[in-house]
Amino acid sequence: MKRVHNFNAGPAALPLAALERVQSQLLDFEGTGMSILEHSHREPPYERVHRGAMSLLRSLLAVPDTHDILFMQGGARAQFAFVPMNLLPPGKSADYVVTGTWAKGALEEAQLVGKARVAANTEADGKFTRVPKPSELSLDPDAAYVHLTSNNTLFGTQWQSYPDTGSVPLVADMTSDLLSRQIDVSRFGLIYAGAQKNAGPSGVTIVIARKDLIEGGRKDIPKIFRYSTFSKNESLFNTPPSFSIHVMHEVLIELAAKGGVAALEAETRAKSDLVYGRIDARPRFYIGPVEKESRSRSNVVFRLPTEELEKKFLKEAEARSLVGLKGHRSVGGIRASLYVALPLAAVEALGSFMDAFAAENDR
Repeated sequence: MKRVHNFNAGPAALPLAALERVQSQLLDFEGTGMSILEHSHREPPYERVHRGAMSLLRSLLAVPDTHDILFMQGGARAQFAFVPMNLLPPGKSADYVVTGTWAKGALEEAQLVGKARVAANTEADGKFTRVPKPSELSLDPDAAYVHLTSNNTLFGTQWQSYPDTGSVPLVADMTSDLLSRQIDVSRFGLIYAGAQKNAGPSGVTIVIARKDLIEGGRKDIPKIFRYSTFSKNESLFNTPPSFSIHVMHEVLIELAAKGGVAALEAETRAKSDLVYGRIDARPRFYIGPVEKESRSRSNVVFRLPTEELEKKFLKEAEARSLVGLKGHRSVGGIRASLYVALPLAAVEALGSFMDAFAAENDR
């Protein structure tokens, strides 16, 4: 078996031990004589997995009793619509902080549902190289909620601390940095994240929301689109993405065994420091476009002096089993996604390659 160093932005690397357990149980799950893929979501074998995953998430993230955990489908893009459909009533407005492509997409969906205004926008010349300073936020104290994107995968920016929105609920898309650092969940009205970066495979979306917001959500939308429907039915109103949740459960077991989110945060910092150290050591060759105060620890982006050098870098990296380093098609350049299941050894291999490549090509 050959395993590469997987820097893909998502679906992303998963813990090998979790994949091996999934493989070993694929045909006969826990002695039941059938695969988890074949089990009813109404029967005890799957229900144990379902509730086990919720319990692990609650423990890892220290989710308070004031908040519920939901498993949904459609990825973060679906949540762009779910959030305003549930939380933006007629006659109210929501604030959106635009710091990248996905934040823009969330704003556009909200504007189809109701009134959504831009509380800040850091775009300059079609690029996003920072998150706004607190003084740049124009927040409406009567807003239904404030929405932000915690980490921006395309442009490599990240909120290092979250704004104080007072009594207005803070809603955060944490798809690409959930579980990579410790957060105070009680500060948020709602958090959502596609699992395919840090928590598991594609197919399941994690929603963590205050119970009062769920209960007070709009009732004039179809039941399948209401957070309250998923909450009342423990995310079993319809058939959930059971295999994705099973894999996520195995991934969460591994993340807990590594020491939980505190340990994951320390390792994420160590991994990102390795790459940023190379960028800062050769800023003329490895060109980091992001302001240092806004640098993402989950997605490190950089450019080289020419596109020809970037193509050479990617080709030679792949020859060393360093894959998934090509920047998003809309941005270009190089992107190293350092999600929590990516081993430190993979980042050390990338750092060594960056040293060697620069020594050979930075004349």
